[in-house]
Amino acid sequence: MAYTDHRTLRRVLRREIVGTIGLLTDDHDFRAMRRYDSFVFDDHTTYLNHVEAVLRTRALQGSHTTVALFDPEDYADFCAKTGLDPDSHTSRTRFTAALASTGPTVPYEGQPLADLLPTLVDEAVRQATWEYATTLLARLGACASCGEDLGRAAFARASHLLVRILDTAPPGDRHLVCSVSGTAETLVAVLHADDTAGRSELDEAEALEFTTVLALGLATGSPGGLVMRISKPGTPDRVHGWRLRAYGLDPLTAGEVFDAYCTDAESGDLIPPESNVDYCAPPDLGEEGPSPAHHH
Repeated sequence: MAYTDHRTLRRVLRREIVGTIGLLTDDHDFRAMRRYDSFVFDDHTTYLNHVEAVLRTRALQGSHTTVALFDPEDYADFCAKTGLDPDSHTSRTRFTAALASTGPTVPYEGQPLADLLPTLVDEAVRQATWEYATTLLARLGACASCGEDLGRAAFARASHLLVRILDTAPPGDRHLVCSVSGTAETLVAVLHADDTAGRSELDEAEALEFTTVLALGLATGSPGGLVMRISKPGTPDRVHGWRLRAYGLDPLTAGEVFDAYCTDAESGDLIPPESNVDYCAPPDLGEEGPSPAHHH
């Protein structure tokens, strides 16, 4: 009887242990790991099938599992810095444990692995975008004339503009996209703001990334834009847009919004407009922005 009680208690404890699995999402990364003898898989598809089976088993047992993006290059760097042998499952376990607190992760909630993979990749892109934009903002330093930290000032300005955009937007769920070019690569941030009882519900991580990318565009005066799409049941979707300028936003006319949405960004070819969508000038944000003296 005591033996059974001990087994039951341990089973309960196992359900309360949170686990993390490091996942090789593409065939290129999978091939990079095959150079280690301790990595026993030969085929990426077979590997993914086994990962999915493990995730399902843990879920059936009541265990929570987080899936982390396993990058072979980052793993090799981790082993070099910590003095670990990269050809060891123990080293991979320690690296995966570190990913749980620092790397891109998504919770496994019973969804097919085919659905989880793009979500995990998107999360990795989001984190990389935020880190890159944050680094560029920090490099701006202080204003030569007033000594103000340019990155912080731009972030505060971007936060203010985002609040004004959401406060003045018509009712409905809002989907915002901010793009900034002129850097080594075009940065794109996405923000969803669900309309719940007249209040905007935001994901904090999304909001932070979006504000950082917007701040970078404002601070550097890089070419870019911000588009907001509003969806409300029973009415056509509304699309609004702004052009980024130094420390501010210029509203696009309805015609400019239409042109932006109905032109292929790469080829320049026209795209048929969507049905049940209105292309509109944005609401007045109700502020003129900072004075020229504060444009640094």
